[in-house]
Amino acid sequence: MSNLNLVELQNLRHLIGAHETVANKLDDYANQCTDQNLVQMLHADAQEARTAKQTLLTFLK
Repeated sequence: MSNLNLVELQNLRHLIGAHETVANKLDDYANQCTDQNLVQMLHADAQEARTAKQTLLTFLK
């Protein structure tokens, strides 16, 4: 793990959780939409949030 202090570690965990929450919400919204353009946009944004989460997870190694 990187040399993170406690505050930085807590902030990183918060950001990781927030990105996962956003991704799940965007997927849920997409599943409720009927407009295919909006569905694609929401799924793409959810994937970007998951990618950002994975990037943040690398700081824990």
